Amino acid sequence: MFINKLQSTHIFFIHQAPRSSQEILNNTNTMSPTFYFVLALTAVLATSTNGAVLDIDGDFMFRDSYYVLPVIRGQGGGLSLRGRGGKPCPFDIVQESSEVDQGIPVKFSNWKIKVAFVPESMNLNIQTVVRATICIQSTYWQVGEFDEERKKYFVTAGPQDSGKSFFQIQKSGDDAYKFVVCPPALETGCPRCRNVGIFVDEIGVRRLALTSEPFLVVFKKANVTEISSKTM
Repeated sequence: MFINKLQSTHIFFIHQAPRSSQEILNNTNTMSPTFYFVLALTAVLATSTNGAVLDIDGDFMFRDSYYVLPVIRGQGGGLSLRGRGGKPCPFDIVQESSEVDQGIPVKFSNWKIKVAFVPESMNLNIQTVVRATICIQSTYWQVGEFDEERKKYFVTAGPQDSGKSFFQIQKSGDDAYKFVVCPPALETGCPRCRNVGIFVDEIGVRRLALTSEPFLVVFKKANVTEISSKTM
């Protein structure tokens, strides 16, 4: 993987350091822009306590759009938007029932550390990427109000809200990730983070909600044509 390449390159820098100021000058004059990019990125990774989230190709994830897919096949498809309780609006974040349906891509933004890649275990915003919606609303993920009938906090779509719109992506095993929500987004007095999992409602819709069991996922980069065609 690219990370391993960076780690190897970092070791090379340590063991192959120039032995004189003239040698440093000569090497600097012949170094390519790629060298400087790798060196800078290696330094960031070495000093940061947060790893980079990788897509299914093993590449760093940036501010592009990505499909969120279940890590285990046969357990539904990607993520989309849908109303609740027979009402078309507002939207909840739901999982498509068919595993061949990749759903709608999402984008990640607004993390605090100054790196270009999407970091693990850092508060960030997630937005479902659509051209337009029938609900005429923003599509940032947030923790909705407690549903008294179903006894759940669902993940809904809405405007950016500093108290409710922060999620984290955490590694779960070797090949999967999970979403978690940490205070103050919960606003429940619970000091610990909560997993985002799947709640199957009374009509069989698979809704994202705060649960004990996490929804284990992988990320697949979407292309521009797929993104521009999405409406809800």
